[in-house]
Amino acid sequence: MESIYAEYNRYIYHLCLKLTRNKAEAEDLMQEVWLKVIRYESSIQGVDHLKAWLTTICMNTFRDRYRKNVRRSKHVVQQPEGLDVSLLDLLPSDEAGVDAILEQQDVSVMLRNKISELDAIYRTTIMYFYVHQLSLIEIAETMKVSIGTVKSRLFRGKQRLKDMLMEDAETREYVVTA
Repeated sequence: MESIYAEYNRYIYHLCLKLTRNKAEAEDLMQEVWLKVIRYESSIQGVDHLKAWLTTICMNTFRDRYRKNVRRSKHVVQQPEGLDVSLLDLLPSDEAGVDAILEQQDVSVMLRNKISELDAIYRTTIMYFYVHQLSLIEIAETMKVSIGTVKSRLFRGKQRLKDMLMEDAETREYVVTA
């Protein structure tokens, strides 16, 4: 665990700083991330890409923290005197309903299927960038190509994916056109 901390501590800190844009918050977030890593230490042996795993933990911790803060700030209201019920109990839930969750899962499956139909070079580049969250430099080094080539492959891969989604009547309605 010490070697993992020594190797990735600066990376996690800089990622936290990039996400929070505040030194104190970045340090707090980083502590939460390392606590989760320690909590799931038994899972580390099964992890193929440790940096991607740590990045995912960091991103999820940031999202959870952000959502919690938004929820808290949205509901902080002065409660009128004499009201027996908490104001928070009167507010509708922001949680997604079953229909929304099922639709999101369906869209996720459709998107994964379309990504799997892409040419291998585009599929790999998109997976490295969006799933494993590698930087352009890391992708270029891994694929042994220039950064410009990685950018071109990302652009073309995303364009091809969009075209494939637009051609399919089932997925067309989920594509955002600008």
